[in-house]
Amino acid sequence: MTHSGGRVRPALPGDPALIGPYRIVGRLGTGGMGVVHAGLGTDGRRVAVKVIHAAHAQDPEFRARFRREVQLSARVHGPCLVPLLAADPDAAEPWLATPYAPGPTLNEHLAASGPLTGGSLYAFASGTAQALAAIHRAGVVHRDMKPQNVILGPGGPCVLDFGIAHAQDGTSVTRTGVMTGTPGWISPEHYRMGTAGPAGDVFAWGALVAYAATGRLPFGTGAPDVVAFRVLSAAPDLTGLPVELRVVVDRALAKDPDERLSGAGAAEACSLLLASQSTRSLGATVEPTLVDGLVGVEWEVPTPEDPDWPAPPARPRASTIGVVIGAAVVAGSLVGGVLALRPSDGTDASAKNPVAAPVRAPGTAGPTGPKGGAGAPTVTPELVGDPRRAAVPVDPLAGVTNTAYTRSEDGVAPTTAEWQASTTAPGPEERKAAEAMRKHVGLILGTKDMDFMEPVVTFNERAQTVMITGGPVSTLSDLHKAQFARAGRMAACAALARHLESAPTAWPYGRFAVAWKGDEQTRQPDLLDFGQATDGCFNQTAGSWEGGWEGITAARMPSTAKDEVTVADRVVKKVQDTWDQSSSIAAGLPSLDLRNDIQLGFDPVEHAAYVWVWDTHRTIASRVDRARFRAHVRETVCPELLARYRAGPWPYDRVSVGLYQGDGGPPEFIGSDTCTP
Repeated sequence: MTHSGGRVRPALPGDPALIGPYRIVGRLGTGGMGVVHAGLGTDGRRVAVKVIHAAHAQDPEFRARFRREVQLSARVHGPCLVPLLAADPDAAEPWLATPYAPGPTLNEHLAASGPLTGGSLYAFASGTAQALAAIHRAGVVHRDMKPQNVILGPGGPCVLDFGIAHAQDGTSVTRTGVMTGTPGWISPEHYRMGTAGPAGDVFAWGALVAYAATGRLPFGTGAPDVVAFRVLSAAPDLTGLPVELRVVVDRALAKDPDERLSGAGAAEACSLLLASQSTRSLGATVEPTLVDGLVGVEWEVPTPEDPDWPAPPARPRASTIGVVIGAAVVAGSLVGGVLALRPSDGTDASAKNPVAAPVRAPGTAGPTGPKGGAGAPTVTPELVGDPRRAAVPVDPLAGVTNTAYTRSEDGVAPTTAEWQASTTAPGPEERKAAEAMRKHVGLILGTKDMDFMEPVVTFNERAQTVMITGGPVSTLSDLHKAQFARAGRMAACAALARHLESAPTAWPYGRFAVAWKGDEQTRQPDLLDFGQATDGCFNQTAGSWEGGWEGITAARMPSTAKDEVTVADRVVKKVQDTWDQSSSIAAGLPSLDLRNDIQLGFDPVEHAAYVWVWDTHRTIASRVDRARFRAHVRETVCPELLARYRAGPWPYDRVSVGLYQGDGGPPEFIGSDTCTP
């Protein structure tokens, strides 16, 4: 679709006045797929509403693809992305809405102002790479990274248009034999075999950064088959790129996808370059946790005004709008946000209802019947000890009929209206559940010195959903938000699963949402995560727990729990010493250096210890070596964890092993184990 360059064009005869909750005020662009309308939410927020042409909507295959793409877009959130607000894939003319991203496309900026330079170029490379990494973390492939799909907004670049995105797991609905993508931005393997995976996105990203820096397409212009030949056989023209950035882009444009950086690797490499750029210009050390904020700080691309937008109406006291999925690029001081989160009046955080909705009296009947009052069944397991140690049922409603929770087949995210209608605990059983969730979240976050992020727990019985809400603060880092989201998910999922198993015909809550408020007055929070307790609360493959990038990211955050630090120091030294004395020496391999190579940390969400190795010399290279090292870690770490577990309180009884091999990419996990006596 074409983009209006930040200007609203007049609506045409026949254009709708209202789409969903949005008032249509003009057009932003048109294309073969449909029309992008300019809209206003009931609170005056500017939105872009993409409506699919009626002809496409009549095609069942196309509609199935669009419905799948809406579901995929809801999974993606992160910096420099335009999140999904709302959608109706089943409407006569399907539509989806995103926040309006003001500013020109990269193409439009290059035509008007020339290539990006200095800090703005590094911010562009870092921001778009971080967006791509977030897309891939959600299990999605963008498949159309090109200049028309990047907006140069006021605070940094924004990647948009998931119109042909698909899942990495192969569950998308696609047309057989159709080449998707745009010539010049298509990877060699896509030309050869028609495959479009994460590595193909990285190739397009490399071409995008080169284009932003030089104003030239790295493989030139011309007929599609000529461009394709150059992509397959010629070296890219990277003349004019800064030397450090050229090294990264050259790796992204490797012909062999196995030789390319990952999206996460590109993000990490460019973030380091951005921080280095800022260090040189500001003459000060830049904290790694503030790299995301540096995108906004270094960004110097002017955004044209939008005088054609009508003035927003006065903000109503109550509004129904689509839910925001995702987090904005963070800029500013983390310290101020941390202080703002601490309660200042000494009251229980759960007593502060974050929504403007009446509180139902305890014990009164709701949509699923009476509960919580006199004579209602007791459904809450006793709150004893550390809730992280209590068993969590994988399928709490197995074999039960006539359950009170009836939305187990509903995979749609809770809406802002449902969040607004939620209330503080309406009955004694809800109050017990809320207490368990708050305690669980506090225990998880406390190990990383983040227990200042005290959650508010509210309930919407009609939606059968529990809301875990953090904030208000607008300048919290994405890393902290992600950890709050994981803590809220685990606490809500575990508590709800136990309740569903204990009283499946009486307890109606099975869904949960984790949200973040940017300010006290907001009625439109960021939805960080959502799910349901009937799907299981831990990462599992074939019934076995599996470690992952979220867990190792948490484990790499410094622990402030003294017992964790003590155990980690002792265990990692034991892993080092016993490996050097046995497996490594016996196999004739060089020993690992404790000071640099082996580290151990804890993920309090999934009760796991992570051991990771900076294997820059590829000491643990072969499959046999990796299997030997995994077994060595299991045999060394598990007894230590179980001994500490039996002494209690201590939740960690899992271990996962990851290898970092010096390419700046994510770790390769070589095994995960649940320790048993």
